[in-house]
Amino acid sequence: MLWEILLAVTVDSLVGLVGVFSFFFSTGQLKRMMSGLVAFAAGTMIGGAFIHLIPESFELTPFAGELVALGFIGFFAIERVIHWRHCHNIECDKHPITLLIIIGDGVHNIIDGLVIASTFLVNSVLGWTTTLAVILHEVPQEIGNFVVLVHGGFSKWRAAAWTFLSQATCILGGLVGYFFGSGLKAFLIPFAAGGFIYIAAVDLLPEIHVDSDHPVRVFLTFLLGILTMQAIKLFFHA
Repeated sequence: MLWEILLAVTVDSLVGLVGVFSFFFSTGQLKRMMSGLVAFAAGTMIGGAFIHLIPESFELTPFAGELVALGFIGFFAIERVIHWRHCHNIECDKHPITLLIIIGDGVHNIIDGLVIASTFLVNSVLGWTTTLAVILHEVPQEIGNFVVLVHGGFSKWRAAAWTFLSQATCILGGLVGYFFGSGLKAFLIPFAAGGFIYIAAVDLLPEIHVDSDHPVRVFLTFLLGILTMQAIKLFFHA
């Protein structure tokens, strides 16, 4: 159990280095890639919430519906409190100062680690499904963070180091979740479902509507993300 959690959060931490690959592509190529990544990530988060996390939540607590709503509200509050929002655009004027991006990303990733650990405490399939959804969401986000840090005056290596360190805070969240999460999983799993719905509906899907030049392809990519989560459930239940 512990080794799976550590492996999952370590892999998630390595996503913090993905931004360095952005300099191997033109801005146009990167925007096209980001559009597909954001759409697929939104699909996996919606699918992860409705197909995996919410059904599991109702087996853990009779207050699952209320906790899903609380998760949605909680993620909205977290973004407002730290005055930082996810941005998956290459050119984005919504990011505050670079230090706030790093702090906000670190807080967000601690929560991710807690969520990943709590789902592994239920079963491995739910844990890896949640990890996949988290990682797919983090890839475009970390590319955006990396580019913004460079534009804010960081060198490429310094930006890579800080995005990795802020991403690696999920390891701390994973350890805390493993040692103290058994009693909290009935709360954390529906809370995470609400958070997934919030991120997909508020952060990801609106950006797809604004930025996509290929709406049909992006919509199909979004559906592919949902179907991927459904396929995982059918395969492992079978």
